[in-house]
Amino acid sequence: QVQLVESGGGLVQAGGSLRLSCAASGRTFGNYNMGWFRQAPGKEREFVAAITRSGGRTSYADSVKGRFTISRDNAKNTVLLQMNNLQPEDTAVYYCATGWLISPSNSYEYNYWGQGTQITVSS
Repeated sequence: QVQLVESGGGLVQAGGSLRLSCAASGRTFGNYNMGWFRQAPGKEREFVAAITRSGGRTSYADSVKGRFTISRDNAKNTVLLQMNNLQPEDTAVYYCATGWLISPSNSYEYNYWGQGTQITVSS
């Protein structure tokens, strides 16, 4: 069993930045790959970014490449998502998740999810 708790959401103007944090507990954090997804109203949940257990490899959705950066601190059981140059289309609930093995963008590979944190970007 693992618990994931996101924080850092809020309201920001277009062009601004936010940093999301996901605190994990309950398992050996450093053994597991992590990811971020988001879901906007009326839309399906979509992949944002992922990172391997060591932090050595990352992957991003095309829509956020060059603007978002995922990182992790295994000593603190935390995964971060730095979001720069936010745009209104980034408005969504952002979820932290763990468990992927092969395909980081496939939500079905994740078996534990946080409760989500709201990001709202105003134009």
